[in-house]
This record gives sequence, structure tokens and C-alpha cells, in this order.
Amino acid sequence: VFKYVLKMFSNLFSLQCEQIIQHLNHKIPGVNTVELCQRLRMAGIEISVGDLAKITNIVSFLFSTAARNNLSTEDLITTLGSAVSTLPKHAIQVIRHVWNEQGKSVSVSEDTGNMATVGQFVDIKWKLGVAMSSDTCRSLKYPYVTVTLKVADPSGQITNKSFEMTIPQFKNFFRQFKEMAAVLETV
Repeated sequence: VFKYVLKMFSNLFSLQCEQIIQHLNHKIPGVNTVELCQRLRMAGIEISVGDLAKITNIVSFLFSTAARNNLSTEDLITTLGSAVSTLPKHAIQVIRHVWNEQGKSVSVSEDTGNMATVGQFVDIKWKLGVAMSSDTCRSLKYPYVTVTLKVADPSGQITNKSFEMTIPQFKNFFRQFKEMAAVLETV
């Protein structure tokens, strides 16, 4: 995985590290590895979303462990240097800079291991469509709704989940949301 860090530009790796710090501080729901992967590919670096997610998880673990142990920047870099000899020099410089600038703001609760492993809602998008025809059926003409949920998993990786519903299913879905909203009004 570190072979990709070797190729990453410092500014893109820095952006990834800053997003990880923001995620650890609960300022953003997660690190958008799909978007970062696209930016890296536009910069000429071939990397999969899965490999970028691994880097994100490693750096997130590094920062959260450093915060839990109240490590100074120098202690973090010394520990990192003795544990990982394959990490490129520019990556260590980026980690040093980001931790020096923002590391003190990271607060990691001791109860993080006891937290439920559920994702966090980020966004929802929907669109109405009508299937007009297909190879097997000449005229479908049934409307459907496509819903895309953007969710950050517990590690902070943002993923999209899409599904289709018939109009009656969507009406039921909407009714349940209205019921939830009504209950929340009483809280």
C-alpha cells in the first residue's frame, strides 16, 4: 500500500490527512476516498479506491492512536520512523506538518471501542424514471424511483448505495419518513 503513498503528491496526501483529522474531530462524516481517487487519477497516479481506503484507515489509526497517547509531533515521527521504514520521506513530512498544525485538536474518546459499528448518513438523492421499452417487453411505461444514499462507514470511508422502488414502495418509504419526522417533533 505504501508504494502508492510514494507516488502521491504531497498536497493530495496532505488533503487526505486533513480530511482524516476532520473526520476524527467529527467535523465531517468521513473521507471521500472515491473523490480523492479521482483526483489522484487525474494527476496521473493509478490507484484503486480500495487501496486508497487502506491508506486512509492506516493514517486514521495512526492519528487516533497518537491522540489517545497524547504524542507530540516529534514522538509521533520517531515512533513512525522506527515502526515503518518503507514510508516515503515526503509522506513523513506531510504527517509531521498536519499533526503539528492540527494534532492537538484531535480528541479520541476512550469509549470508541464500545461504539456501535454503524454508518453515518451523508446525503440522499432521488430521481424519477420511466422504463419505456426493452428487448423482451415492447412497452413497459412503469414509473420508478431511484434513490442513492451517501453513507460514511465507521472507518470514515464514504460510499454510495443505490436502489430502485416502484411508486407504491416509494409512497410507503415517504410515509415512514413523515412518521419519523412527526415523532421527532415531539422530542
